[in-house]
Amino acid sequence: YTRPGCHLCEEAKQEIFAAGCHDEFTFEEINIDTDSSLARLHGLDVPVVTVNGIVTFKHRLTAVEFKRQLRNRLPA
Repeated sequence: YTRPGCHLCEEAKQEIFAAGCHDEFTFEEINIDTDSSLARLHGLDVPVVTVNGIVTFKHRLTAVEFKRQLRNRLPA
């Protein structure tokens, strides 16, 4: 989950793609400002990254952390 002008969101996106495992997930960017319920839910807590519907990161992440969490949450 993201919003326009969010520099942490851009940094998170760069880290996600730097993880080198883009073939293991589907990337979807959702602008919370286009949905009032999402804006209320997340407020200023962006970026929010989910894996299989589970909130896995808020605000900051590294490529290494992302890859580890992705692989831990994928079905065997």
